[in-house]
Amino acid sequence: MLRMVWMRASYCMTSFLDPHATRIFIQDPQVLAEAETLATQLGSQVMDTRPSSGLVLSLDMHGLSLLDCDAPRDEPLRVDFSGGALGFRQRAGFRRDELLARAAAVKGNPLPRVLDATAGLGRDAFMLASLGCEVTLCERHPVVHALLADGLRRAAEQGLAAVSRMHLCAEDATGHLNDPASLGAYDVVVLDPMFPERNKSALVKKPMRLFHALVGEDEDAGALLDCALTRALRRVVVKRPLHAEYLAGRVPTLDYRGKAVRFDVFVTKPPKV
Repeated sequence: MLRMVWMRASYCMTSFLDPHATRIFIQDPQVLAEAETLATQLGSQVMDTRPSSGLVLSLDMHGLSLLDCDAPRDEPLRVDFSGGALGFRQRAGFRRDELLARAAAVKGNPLPRVLDATAGLGRDAFMLASLGCEVTLCERHPVVHALLADGLRRAAEQGLAAVSRMHLCAEDATGHLNDPASLGAYDVVVLDPMFPERNKSALVKKPMRLFHALVGEDEDAGALLDCALTRALRRVVVKRPLHAEYLAGRVPTLDYRGKAVRFDVFVTKPPKV
């Protein structure tokens, strides 16, 4: 069964929320009750007329998505674990020799217990869970959390076994790691902070541009790395663009390089209890 964990759900939403991005647009009255529940959680409002501009959440019988009303022809942003390229990879079967799996030391038994500290759209967490890892996902942005929770719910309804190993928290990862209950809980902590802006923004797919516009930069990523290094029992994995500088200037123990990204690995020592 999919487990959603709402911890510290009263965190300061105003630091993250664009009030226009939290409007919830519906066309089908069948989803009204669900939309009103979500609006209460986000401190938002439900409308049955599509706005003419800005970002807006859209809820229909197919789930939740983020729309850019200034670009109505653009593809909406939706978390989908069964469709597109991710769904194709899932049906073909993820492999333990993939870069992230190697970086997270997914081999043998027992498999590592993983914290995805910057869950985002959940793709990396889904891959690790598909390989058998128990993965806790921290996502502090309320709108991104709502999109991810909706995607996980639909994946569970579709019978994707991996989501039973994915546990979603509405919580800042630093606070989660500093909670005494988390001490010794994670072998591996994975960080995927928002990548630096590209000069050629056209290379970024339109749905991901929506994500960037909504979330902005992870200015506290260096502090999160410092925290993760004191809590991960085995290693911290940081996802970076291939030629980007090291996060917070910290040189990793080793790295795994692909064509566009690399995974910097910091081997850690168990924290003192």
